[in-house]
Amino acid sequence: MSITTITPTFTPLPALTNQLQSHGYAVLSPSSVCQLAQTDLTALSAIQPGWDNLPIDQFLRDGGRYRQRRHASFIVSRNEVKQIPHRAHWQPLEYNALHGGMQRMFEPIAANTIAQPVWPHLLSAIAAVCDSIKGAQPWYVEAHQFRIDTTDGIGRPTPEGAHRDGVDFVAILLIARKQVKGGESRVFAADSADGQRFTLVEPYTLLLLDDERVIHETTPIQPTAAGGHRDTLVLTFRAGGFQEEN
Repeated sequence: MSITTITPTFTPLPALTNQLQSHGYAVLSPSSVCQLAQTDLTALSAIQPGWDNLPIDQFLRDGGRYRQRRHASFIVSRNEVKQIPHRAHWQPLEYNALHGGMQRMFEPIAANTIAQPVWPHLLSAIAAVCDSIKGAQPWYVEAHQFRIDTTDGIGRPTPEGAHRDGVDFVAILLIARKQVKGGESRVFAADSADGQRFTLVEPYTLLLLDDERVIHETTPIQPTAAGGHRDTLVLTFRAGGFQEEN
């Protein structure tokens, strides 16, 4: 049986703010991502080796071993990107019914990944988009490297299902998609039945989400050959501070 892959409609960079304000999400092509971050694909792809050395996520409550990840936190304001001391990732149950309420201390993102010149450019560029919608301010950014693999037959990018992250904006950058089927991105309006679905296929395609207005999920992946996996960089932007356990 053939698998239908729906290609996303890319938003032209000059229309990005209007698209986010009117629809709650936008998808940028790799060339637009480079333009946004004032870089090129060679510089952007320099972060990719960091996905080849991710430890297994030890906190999956479904018992799976299909997710590898690392995590780091930053404060981004104007053109300053400041990494803060390593901290646990925490979400309330309200936003993550499966893994909320846990202090999840993941291994930190490797220093040589963060040291790539494109890293601060990317975070600053997305923060500027957030500024354009909610005003210039410090953004509390959590960076998550994910590899979802199919060694055991199936991998779940969002085992918690359709969800919000409890932040202001979410950016999902596809790093690699190799020898898999599935992995469809689904975006739904938080207050209606409106929804869109599409598959991120080309590396360095970027999905931006207004987390207050939409919920999102990614469907499971299955291998089409040995070694199938899907790599993403997920960046969350939150005003006022990081999510912390009260």
